[in-house]
Amino acid sequence: MPEEIIRSLTVDGLRYGYRVLPGDRAAGAPATEPVLVIGGALQGMFGWPQMDDHLGPLTDVVTADLPGMGTADPLPPGPSAEVLRAAVTGILDDLDIARVNLFGFSYGAAIAFSCARHDPGRVARLVLGGVPTHIDEDRLAYWHRAQRALSEGDPERFAALAADGLMCLDPARPVHRRELARRYVRRSFLHALTHSAHAADSLHRALADRPDFTGGLSGVPALVFAGEHDTVTPPELQREFARTIEGSRFLTLPESDHWVVLERSEEVAALVTRFFTDQPLEPAARLPHQTQPGADVPVA
Repeated sequence: MPEEIIRSLTVDGLRYGYRVLPGDRAAGAPATEPVLVIGGALQGMFGWPQMDDHLGPLTDVVTADLPGMGTADPLPPGPSAEVLRAAVTGILDDLDIARVNLFGFSYGAAIAFSCARHDPGRVARLVLGGVPTHIDEDRLAYWHRAQRALSEGDPERFAALAADGLMCLDPARPVHRRELARRYVRRSFLHALTHSAHAADSLHRALADRPDFTGGLSGVPALVFAGEHDTVTPPELQREFARTIEGSRFLTLPESDHWVVLERSEEVAALVTRFFTDQPLEPAARLPHQTQPGADVPVA
């Protein structure tokens, strides 16, 4: 597979960067437009190997450290939607591409949806996962306890509380690889706190900000998916959001929660690949222990 390319950019005086894994051209022309992946608050440009594996043979895969994420500069106080949209546009302009397949997960789903609404002509297809349209009081209570732990000088407790607040820990609701994902998320949060001065602020924005998911969207083929036990925003509320996107499709992935991209990483990557290459979604939706076959349902 070709060597990756990493480039640095600035927007509003903020330094950020992106990574390109050029598609394997040995098989001929790319199967679809380049794919830009925008992850959650602490998911940087190197956190998506499963997307490289599935999409790399078909097209260019682009990941990013947008302002406030990874190694990029921190965001200034106040609303950030406009500068993050401009940062995404800067990547597309720097790549000199007219349209992109856009995948946004969790906090990144808000950025991706905002970009699609403001410039739909540059988005060939849109996939949004774990969309945080509503964050309930229980999740916010976890965050406030985590903040107190951090202010008291206990980053390990902060990482544990922040991670647990984003997961379904109810033993009556099965989650594939729950403990593995739990340990991974905790370690990732603790590593970010150790190596990034603005990690706590990034998490605060992801959990406490109120992104704008209103206004609907038309003219962009879209797929929204959720883990069936997502406790950050329940799947039924994510389905209602999907209904605001004309012609969109919605599905839930079984035995997973908000961290579906960890617990069902291969299935999510296969699903995204099929959607971005205009293939039927059903094979990717037939997961182990599927309790509700045919979960792939048009919502508009």
